[in-house]
Amino acid sequence: MSETDLPGRVRRAFADHGSFEPADGEGVWTSETTAFDGEVRAEPAGDGRVRFAVTVRVPTLSAATADEVADVVEEGWAETFELRVVDVGGVTRAEREFDPQVAVGDDEIAVEFELTDINERRGVDDAGALIDFVEGTYVQGVIPGYEYVDPVAGLLSAARRQGNDGGF
Repeated sequence: MSETDLPGRVRRAFADHGSFEPADGEGVWTSETTAFDGEVRAEPAGDGRVRFAVTVRVPTLSAATADEVADVVEEGWAETFELRVVDVGGVTRAEREFDPQVAVGDDEIAVEFELTDINERRGVDDAGALIDFVEGTYVQGVIPGYEYVDPVAGLLSAARRQGNDGGF
């Protein structure tokens, strides 16, 4: 489906949200409020409903650090991140059941969610909340003692400034 097949109300909901910009692909928006790659694909789902496919790509632990990460640490960290990120209950405005897909690659982890909603604004809000949830879950899982590189270093710096506690 192309973006032109989407009702104007969906395009307006993304434009009004303030967190998304249209991407090169039709019917695709990118999140401008996360340090990671967050993308939402929207398409008509029938009966006036809209399907939102949300994908967030985050770096693996070894890709986020300047330090060497032992394989056992990398694997344990990735497993823990996956367990935490699939526990997404209560994050969205609408009560939803999710079946998140998590794919661990060499340098990145892709987390995918799908949702369908008749209310395009609630759907866009929920897509943004899922992206924020993945980012927050990632930051909560950062292991102290490593030297992190961007974008993680920037997130940690912002968290320190906001928390004003000098942690990490």
